[in-house]
Amino acid sequence: MSDSLGNGEGDPTEAQIRLYERWAEGGAAVSIIGEVQGDPRYPEKPGNLVFGAHTDQRAIGSLVKRAVIEGAHLWPQLGHAGALSHPPISQPKGPSALDIGGLQCAGMSVEDIQALPDMYARTAAYAKDAGFTGVHVHAGHGFLLSQFLSPLFNRRDDGYGGSIEARCRIVLKVIDEVRRAVGPLFPVGIKINSTDKLEGGLTEEDALGVVRLLDQTSVDLIDISGGTYFPGAKASSEGSSDGGPYFLEFARRAKGVTDVPLMLTGGFERREQAVDAVSSGAVDMVSLARAMVLDPRLAEVWLTEEGGDPEFPIFESPPRGGVTAWYTMRITALGEDRENTFTLAPRSALRVYEERDAQRCIRWRKKFRIRQERPEPGQT
Repeated sequence: MSDSLGNGEGDPTEAQIRLYERWAEGGAAVSIIGEVQGDPRYPEKPGNLVFGAHTDQRAIGSLVKRAVIEGAHLWPQLGHAGALSHPPISQPKGPSALDIGGLQCAGMSVEDIQALPDMYARTAAYAKDAGFTGVHVHAGHGFLLSQFLSPLFNRRDDGYGGSIEARCRIVLKVIDEVRRAVGPLFPVGIKINSTDKLEGGLTEEDALGVVRLLDQTSVDLIDISGGTYFPGAKASSEGSSDGGPYFLEFARRAKGVTDVPLMLTGGFERREQAVDAVSSGAVDMVSLARAMVLDPRLAEVWLTEEGGDPEFPIFESPPRGGVTAWYTMRITALGEDRENTFTLAPRSALRVYEERDAQRCIRWRKKFRIRQERPEPGQT
C-alpha cells in the first residue's frame, strides 16, 4: 500500500514509523512500504519516501529499528510512477508519449530508459545499507515498469517495445542490476500485474509470459496483483464473481510455469480464503492491504485456530476516490494510535487527504526544486 505518510520531503514521519511498528507487533511476516522513490521527479504522491543524498538518515534509522522486530521484515517497494507521476510535483514521462483518456505524458528517450537500472540499483543498495531486510520492485498497478509491460502504454518500436520479451527487457535489466547491487543473499521481490483490466492493456497470456521470463532471473518472490490507476480503469474487484481473492485463478496458472515462490495480493477478507489459497498450493503466501488497515493485529489473529475476520465497512455512494482516501486516512489514524476515534466518512476523508497532499506538494517542490508545469504530449 501507498501509506501516504511521508512528510512531503521524502522522509518518514513519526506516524509512519509507528504504523510499521504496529504491523510488526501484530505478527506480520513482512511489511512492504509503497511507494519508495529513487528519483524525486516521478513520484506517485507527495507522501512517498525518497532514498538518496537528501534522505533524513536518522528518521530512516528509527523506522528500521522499530519495525524490524520480533522476526518481522521490512521491505521498501521501489517505484517510479512514470506516466502516472503526480502532476503537481512532476513532469510525467512514460515508455511512450500519450494523450488519452485524461492522461498526458512525454515519452522516454533511450537514454532515459538505460538510466533506470542504475537508479533502481542505487535505491536498493541504499535500502540494504540502511538496514531494510529486502526490496520489492514495483512493476504493477500501472506505474512505470508496469507501463513498459503493457501494450496500451508501451507503443515503442525499438528494442523496448513490441513482443512481451521486448517489453519485459527493461524489467529484467532492473532485476539484474538490483541483484548486483545487493548481493546474492538479500531478498529481492517483484510485484506484477496479472491483467491491467484495461482494453488494449496487458493480457493474462502476456502476464504468464512475464512470469516465465522472471523464472529465469534471481528474484526470490513474485507478487501477483492487477489493475491500474489509469483514469477510468475498472476496480480490481470487478470480475471477481464470488467476492473472494481477485487473481487466484491466474496464480494457479502461474504456479505451473515458475519455481519462484508466489504471493497473491487483492481481495483477501477472510481467514479461510488465505488458508485455502496456501494449502491448495495455488500460492506460497498471501498479502493483505485493507484488511490490515482494519485490524493491525490481523496476522496474529489469523495464526490462531479460532481466527476472526475484520468487518469491512460498506459505503453508500462514495465519491470517486473516497474509499481509497478513507483507508488512507485510517492508516494515518493507526500511525497515531487513534483508530478507535476515527470517524471520517469517505467524502470528508477525501477532502482532508487532498488538502494534506496539496500542502505536501509545496514542500516537495521546494526541497527537490520541481517546477510545476506539464510537458507537451510529444515531448521526449
